[in-house]
Amino acid sequence: MILGTSLTAGYGLDDPEHDAYPAALQRIADSLHVPVDIVPAGLSGETSAGALRRADWVLQQPVDVFVIETGANDGLRGLDPDSTAANIRALIANVRKARPKAHIVLVQMEAPTNLGAGYTRAFHAIFPKVAASEHVTLAPFLLDGVAGIARLNQRDGIHPTPEGARKAARNLWPTLEKQLGGGGGKGGGGGE
Repeated sequence: MILGTSLTAGYGLDDPEHDAYPAALQRIADSLHVPVDIVPAGLSGETSAGALRRADWVLQQPVDVFVIETGANDGLRGLDPDSTAANIRALIANVRKARPKAHIVLVQMEAPTNLGAGYTRAFHAIFPKVAASEHVTLAPFLLDGVAGIARLNQRDGIHPTPEGARKAARNLWPTLEKQLGGGGGKGGGGGE
């Protein structure tokens, strides 16, 4: 299960069910014969507070690995990093309560640099601090090698193209594969 934002929902893509990064993750898993169903639960525009409110509904179905992709909209809006961190901690607590056996992965997100270096540093620090204090796995920045590269992003400069989404999936796959116990080959493979 991936609880996420417009990145997870595939905002702006002609065929999000095929082109968004969760679908690309599924294709990687399938190509490596890792038995998993990737379930995207993305909502465009959602902040970490919204993800927290929505978590109970999303957690009604069984889940072995719960991926948290949130915070990007907090950063775009310049919301207080301490509030974002508190929301993510509460979200992790909710996952543990509802699905105590689930592995939890927190995806690193970044704030745009136009909010100043201090904010950018504080926002970046949320994710490793929360992952360490809550003992969850931290995945690398989802859009590493995608953000800021025009050909990998839609016209808005924020949301990935299908090619950018495939790169995002390759960024997340090695971490996800470890949580799944997958032995289907070296991380990132699968022709994606």
